[in-house]
Amino acid sequence: MSNVRRKSRQGRLSREQVIDAAVRLADEAGVESISMRKLGQALGVEAMSLYNHVANKDDVLSGLADRVATEFEAPRDDEPWDAAIRRSAVSARGALKRHPWAAKLMLSAAWVAPARLAYMDALLRCLRRAGFSDEETYHAYHIIEGHIFGFSMWLAGHEMPASADDLAALAEEFVQRLHLEDYPDVLQHARMHLAKGTHQEVSAFELGLDLVLDGLRSMRASG
Repeated sequence: MSNVRRKSRQGRLSREQVIDAAVRLADEAGVESISMRKLGQALGVEAMSLYNHVANKDDVLSGLADRVATEFEAPRDDEPWDAAIRRSAVSARGALKRHPWAAKLMLSAAWVAPARLAYMDALLRCLRRAGFSDEETYHAYHIIEGHIFGFSMWLAGHEMPASADDLAALAEEFVQRLHLEDYPDVLQHARMHLAKGTHQEVSAFELGLDLVLDGLRSMRASG
């Protein structure tokens, strides 16, 4: 690339474009793959020119956490508290599913950014508006966040095959390699992953979320 062309790209570059490129890199190879050199290569510029838009790699990571948080739909004030939280939690889970690397990053206090704080504030406000006490709000917030982020991190740790045939082959290999005939209940569970039925139509995340909300409704009613 000629110096003239490189300088032209550098002149048009923005912080938003740098973060966009970082998101793409993280989605492709994980957040650990990000470096200023690789970002520069992805954008067709010298790595040093990125410092006109981001302070350092830590600033890029903060930008990543903030960008994903903008994909969370905050609980709205114009609908019932439980419906608002359910909609918001499903939205957050969707964002973390699209970006499997993000859950761990966003749980670090080092990368808490404005969009994340706005989401946290809206969730806490929704719980208070619903009539939960300070202590109940404290616990309810952590239960909801724990379900969203815990489920996302658990699922991100399981690399699932792209096709049903590949999944079947993996499950069969899993059964044979670990001699699951000695663990009949684990074997039955493994077979359920392959069996067709209504259980395959249910989102485990949303089922768990509904159980959480049922518990919070009971807490609110008895409180």
